[in-house]
Parts: sequence; structure tokens; C-alpha cells
Amino acid sequence: MNRIVVGIDGSEGSRRALRWAAEEAALRSATLEVIHTYEPVQNVTSLASAAQAEALFHAAGEAARELLGSMVVEVEGVEVQRHAIESLNPAETLVERSKGAEMLVVSSRGRGSFRSLLLGSVSQQCAHHATCPVVIIRSEPDQQG
Repeated sequence: MNRIVVGIDGSEGSRRALRWAAEEAALRSATLEVIHTYEPVQNVTSLASAAQAEALFHAAGEAARELLGSMVVEVEGVEVQRHAIESLNPAETLVERSKGAEMLVVSSRGRGSFRSLLLGSVSQQCAHHATCPVVIIRSEPDQQG
């Protein structure tokens, strides 16, 4: 099965990566696998009940699924698989999910705090560790005329 994996985080750069990956998947008649990772809830000590903790865990996953849905709605003409994955290491998750894929597509920078960097930590780790080709889409459109 031809498969292109794209990592999204809700940033405009990841939206651009998603559009590029969808166009490429259409050209290759490939399935588009859209991955969004979210951090697990870790501090539940201040909650009054187990029910509150369960609601908090559920809310994190639901927010991730909603983000996926809101971004994937723009994709047309290809089969799409969506995955919201709880992970402390987005790059490791993307590298693992991209095994056997035709390519892995990520944005050059996402939501991280070091906006001046040319490559973000996730895209850099993916470029170094993925076993398939990695396409890194610029976060911002080329400003040259």
C-alpha cells in the first residue's frame, strides 16, 4: 500500500505541509496518513476525584481529534487516515509511523518556542532518523518575488 505520512500540530506551517502531502498523495495514488501527537496529561494530583482525572484525560485526546478533523477537512481526492497519538516525543512517533511509507512530510517549524531556528527540533530529528525520504515544507511562504 502506497502511503505518505504527514505530521501536523495546528500551526500554519503544518497546514502547508498537509496541503503539500495531500497533493503528492493524489499524484501517487497513495493513502495520506495524518498524525497529530499530543502530550499526555501528567499532573492530576490537584484534582478532587478520579472522575475529574478521567475527564481531563479524555479532553486531551478529544482536543487532538478535533484539531485533526478541522485540518483534514481541507483535504480532498485522497484516502485519509487520521491518528491522534499520545506521545512525549513527536519526532520519535513520526519516525516510527513512517516506517514503510513512501515519505514523511513535516513543516520546518511548528509551535515550538525557538521561532528563529531554520529547522525545528521535530523536523530535524525526522530528517536524521526516518528510514524513508523526508520532505520538510517551509513554514512560511517564500518572500522573494
